[in-house]
Formats: sequence, structure tokens, C-alpha cells
Amino acid sequence: MLKQLHISNYALIDELDVSFDRGFNVITGETGAGKSILLGALAFAMGERADTGVLYDKEKKCVVEAQFELGDDKLRPLFEENDLDFETECLFRRELSPQKKSRAFINDTPVALQTMKEIGDLLVDIHSQHDSLLLTDADFQLSLLDEIAQNEAVLTDYQAEYSKYNAYKRKLNELKEVATKNTAENDYLKFQLEELEKANLKEGEYAEIEQTLSVMENAEEIKTLLVTANGLLDGSENAMLGQCNELTSALHRLKHLLPDTAELAERIENLKVELKDIAYDLRRKEDETQFDEGQLQSLQERYDLLSRLMMKHHTADFEALIALRDSLKEKVNAFENIDEAIAKAQQQLDESVKLLTQKAKALHDKRCKAATAFGEKVSMLVRQLAMPFAVFQVEVQSQEGFGSKGSDEVRFLFSANKGIAVDDLRRVASGGELSRLMLSIKSAVSDYNYIPTLIFDEIDTGVSGEVAAKIGGIMRQMGQSLQLISITHLPQVASQAEHHYFIYKDNEGERTQSHIRLLDSAERIGEIAKMLSNDKVTPEALKAAEVLLKN
Repeated sequence: MLKQLHISNYALIDELDVSFDRGFNVITGETGAGKSILLGALAFAMGERADTGVLYDKEKKCVVEAQFELGDDKLRPLFEENDLDFETECLFRRELSPQKKSRAFINDTPVALQTMKEIGDLLVDIHSQHDSLLLTDADFQLSLLDEIAQNEAVLTDYQAEYSKYNAYKRKLNELKEVATKNTAENDYLKFQLEELEKANLKEGEYAEIEQTLSVMENAEEIKTLLVTANGLLDGSENAMLGQCNELTSALHRLKHLLPDTAELAERIENLKVELKDIAYDLRRKEDETQFDEGQLQSLQERYDLLSRLMMKHHTADFEALIALRDSLKEKVNAFENIDEAIAKAQQQLDESVKLLTQKAKALHDKRCKAATAFGEKVSMLVRQLAMPFAVFQVEVQSQEGFGSKGSDEVRFLFSANKGIAVDDLRRVASGGELSRLMLSIKSAVSDYNYIPTLIFDEIDTGVSGEVAAKIGGIMRQMGQSLQLISITHLPQVASQAEHHYFIYKDNEGERTQSHIRLLDSAERIGEIAKMLSNDKVTPEALKAAEVLLKN
């Protein structure tokens, strides 16, 4: 429930603190005193968009804080999902700077405005007299019935399957479109694939051919250089190996004169072994380097073919050409197996339709059951409000196909007069009847709705006398299951409240300011007397006020 509201620098409010209690709370005051401002500030604290024109003092920031008492742990998962500390005392704070920058906090943790609104909507339901028009909205009617039927889990299950159903349907349509419209394209893809497959592309082939061609085209120069290198090692008068032999012989002769030269001789012997290996490899490469005109031509033709294919298909390199071939193969195979793919997609869709039909039927059955009980309860309540012959019914009709919330169309039907058949609420209910219907519906829903605080902003406009007293009685009854705060001009409603707040304007200073205070017993009598006598408090009005408060 809403425990306390602190408002600073908002519209006509410089500084205001007000505490609310459980049960039925009522707020009264003259027109323009600031009742709607109070609700606007609360809505601002709960995540509504900021109106930068609300700053009382344009040089100071606006701060609105709403403190709530959370009676159970139902909201704990939502808090944890948003990395918020869950505490029984929950504080919403909203700030608006003179630079028009808005900040939002829950329990002193900065939050996105959407997060604040999402959680706030589960704590407070603010209903203005204009919201009664929602009763004529088909989406609102369906959502309200689902709330009463407690369809959240069933609807979530249905929507999960509905998402699969739409995916299967899209897939099937895409496959059918491919089958009917892309035949010519597939023929072209097959032509491209056949050309690439005929080329018999092999991984790494292009780079290998490039290397071989480079060798063959420079064979004479390579062979000349190999012969030269081999001659320097072991094929000429002054070759390295011959000189190494002479060096080894000289070192061996030195051994008896300089013993440590034996190690040097051994090192030269090792060097000779390595040089012989190199000479062998050079002779082998010399033998392998042959110029074959036929092989050169064959490799050049292959190289030219691969180069033309890369250019034709606009590929950056040979690996991309192979990737294109593989991709074409997949597309052609997919098209050639299109009938099988369509059959599989159709089977998936058919199975989804069966499941979706079952889940839609489960929703329909629960809605029909809830609709009967709900219609009877609302009819009973609205008959107490000067419409003794009123009938309210909820019609649930199954439609062909599926929607995001099932296959049902929901209509609210109403008749205010005896002997007149019910008809669509949008066509037959007047503004005053809509307000009384909305009050009855809110009262009926309060047994199902978890939202702990309900606020009415002059929902009782346009009624008086006995009807006003009945409205007050219904609100008092609602206050037993939730915290109800109602702004009213009706003494019959105000007298039914457990707690009575008075909002007023102070014109003493340089600027008008709005204030609010909780009335004690004597002050309540005076305020209700003023409401009864149009601000002229008479002894008769005071006596009538006392009678109202005792009832």
C-alpha cells in the first residue's frame, strides 16, 4: 500500500508530506485546490513522462517520493530481475532538474523509466473519470476478462506455441514461394554449379600451380644458378670440399706439434659432411629442374581457367571460389529437395495447429466460466446504483484462426432498462452509466486483482443522493480488500471513508501554494457540512453531516 508521499517543487506545491493508511481514504477540497496535482505528482513518481513545466521554482529541482509497504514477496522476482534490493519498505523517487533532466530511483538504485513504470503499475492503479471509456475498448475487455479468469499461465503457454505457429507458417510460405517463383533462378544456379564442378576445383590447387609455373618459366636461370652453386661446392678446381680436404690434411699434420688442433680437424670433418649433403641436394634439384613445354602449356591452361572462373564469379581468391561452389551446391540441393522440405514444414504447422487449437480451447473455456460469474457480479453491483433493471453480460465467441491472445472475441453487453435486450456497450451506455459500470467492475475485479492500491479521481462525477451513498458503500466495501484513495465532491462518498484528507490553497504569500491535511472528527463534520450546503455551513448542514458520518 501507499504509505507516504513527499512532494517538493511540483506545480502549486512547494513542499508537501502526506501519509496514507489502509482501507478507504478520501480526498476533498474546492475545485482547483490541487487534488489533480497531487495525483499528477504520484503518477510522476511512478514513471509517467515528465512535464518540464511543473517546476514551482524554475531554479530548483523537483523531487517526488512515494513510499510503499509491500505486504508479501510476490514482486520479489521482478525486483531481482532488475537487480533491485527487495525490502518491505519500498521507496520510489523521481527528480526533475531545471535543465529538464529526469532521474528515477527505486530504493536509492537508479533505474530506467520503463522499469519504474513496470513495477509501479503493479503497486498503484490510478483511475480517472476519462478512463471509463476504456470499457468500450475490445483489447481492454479481453485483458480484463483474462485477469478475472486468472489466465496468465495458460495465456503464456498459448503465446509460446503461437510464436512457433507463426514461425512454421512463415517457413512454409517461404518454401512455397521458392518452389513457385524461383525455378528460373534455380536453373541458373545449376548452370553455375555444373561449370564449377566440371572444373574439378581442389583445395590449394591455384597457389600450387602458381608456384610450379614460376619455377618452369625460370627453369634455365634456376639450372644455371644450381650448376654454379654445385661447382663452388664440389665440381671445380678450387671447390669448397677440395679445400676442406687440404685443410683437414694440414691440421692432421699439426697434431703432434699442436695437440689442440685435433679438435679443429674434427670440426672441419663435420663441416665436410654437411657440405656433401648440400652438394647432393643441389645436384638433385638440378636434375629435377627440367623444362617441359607440354607440361608448361597444360599448367598455364589450367591456371588461365581458374583465373577466368574467379573473375567471372567476382571472387577475391581461389578459396572464395570453392566456397561459392559449396554454397551453390547447398542451394541447388535444397531446391531439388523442396517438395520434401514443404511436406516437413506442413507437418510441423499441422502439429502446431492441433496444439494451438487445444490451448485456445482451454483459454475459451476458462473465459466463458469467468464471464458468467463476472457478469452476474457486476450486474448485482450496478443495480445498486439507481439502475435496478441493469444487466451486464460478457460475451465470448470463438473466431476462425488464431490471434496473439487466442481465438476469442470478447464483447461487453449492457442494458440499463427493463425489457430492453442487452447490446454492445459501445452503442448503448451513456457517460454516466459508463462511470457507474466502471466502478462496479473495479469493485468486482478487486477480489482478483493483486494491485494493492486503487485511486479514483472523481469517478463519481454526475451522480448524487441515494446513488452517491451507494457508491460510497461500494468503495467502503472495496477498502476492506485493498487500499482505496478516492478524490470526490460528494459528501455521501466522503462520509463513508475511514480517513478524510482535505486539500486547500494558501494565498497568503507571494505565490499560491497547495496543502493537504488529515481531518480529525470535528473537522470532518465541518467539511462534509460545507459539501452539503455549498460552502455555507448551517446548523442543519452540520446535523446532516453528523448523521452521514454515523451511518
